[in-house]
Amino acid sequence: MQEEMIIAGFGGQGVLSMGQILCYSGVMENKEVSWMPSYGPEMRGGTANCVAIISDNKISSPILTKFDTVIALNQPSLDKFESAVKPGGLLIYEASTILNPPTRTDIDIVAIEAANEATKLKNTKVMNMIVLGAFLKKKPIIKLDNILEGIKKVLPERYHHLIPLNKEALEKGMELAA
Repeated sequence: MQEEMIIAGFGGQGVLSMGQILCYSGVMENKEVSWMPSYGPEMRGGTANCVAIISDNKISSPILTKFDTVIALNQPSLDKFESAVKPGGLLIYEASTILNPPTRTDIDIVAIEAANEATKLKNTKVMNMIVLGAFLKKKPIIKLDNILEGIKKVLPERYHHLIPLNKEALEKGMELAA
């Protein structure tokens, strides 16, 4: 198994955290991982993306132009990376903020209204966990228990009281993608 993905959105949406969580969780399952962040100088509000690779075998290079999965959390990211999904791949996008949905017919497309669902959970910061849950439902490459352990590694300890909410958000995303 090798999953090559890019997660993209605005700074502050938890793009880099999603990739980190996946990679920490992969390490816990004795997988090879690569995480390569990219963000503009603006940080919050600017564009951000990260390439994450999780594999049972050695990873030859973290530099990719085509991906098994693209997760797009905003319109500019969808516009930029829709064409980078390999034929037969997966595109997950945050549907409540996208005006021009994807048009490809050779890939699996999953629209998740994660921002709206996060509002219902009374914490907009878990939007990324809803999308991550949807990804894990479509591609269960990591066990949920290890994802929760990965969250503990990525979240500062002062936010560990939010781990149950993050678990609820992951489960909501899985439910929405079913």
